[in-house]
Amino acid sequence: MKWFQYLLVKQPFLFLMFTVNLFGTIYGYYWYRYQLFETPAIFLPFVPDSPTASLFFTIVMLAFLFKKNLPLIEALAIITLFKYGIWAVVMNLLVLKETGVLDPVGYMLILSHLGMAVQGLLYAPYYRFKVWHLVVAAIWTLHNEIIDYVFGMMPKYSVLMDYLPEIGYFTFWLSLFSIFLAYYFVVRKNSLKLNLV
Repeated sequence: MKWFQYLLVKQPFLFLMFTVNLFGTIYGYYWYRYQLFETPAIFLPFVPDSPTASLFFTIVMLAFLFKKNLPLIEALAIITLFKYGIWAVVMNLLVLKETGVLDPVGYMLILSHLGMAVQGLLYAPYYRFKVWHLVVAAIWTLHNEIIDYVFGMMPKYSVLMDYLPEIGYFTFWLSLFSIFLAYYFVVRKNSLKLNLV
């Protein structure tokens, strides 16, 4: 496993991760294009959830290429990558359950979003954010729930609209779990390292 951790921070692999996430981010904003055209300007930063999560990670990868840490962006990346990665997987599986079919784009979204959730956690040993960074990222994440489920800006899955209260409830707890993972794998581990010094 040490060889894999070593590979993660090698320049060619970091560049690969940066490139894949950059193109994934661009495609993600393109995927949201119709909803973005209909979204009031005040809500625009909070609507394209998954591409914004991968944008955070793309910025982190760029910083790592230059041997820099951006703690606040790292906190936003790990929380939102896991949250929206798992959320999209679950929503697409629910569509499959409700309709009995899922088009190739749906399967692509499952695989790509599962990859989002995993990659954010893989780089956890290299993040350097502290409690206050985590608090700011948590506020951003929970504020996004208000925008999505109070102001109705969540991604539109027409076949799932009957389950909107349950989806909102699930998403709230998924947010808290994502915040907990960021604390457990980064803030807690970093504080343990400091205690060993």
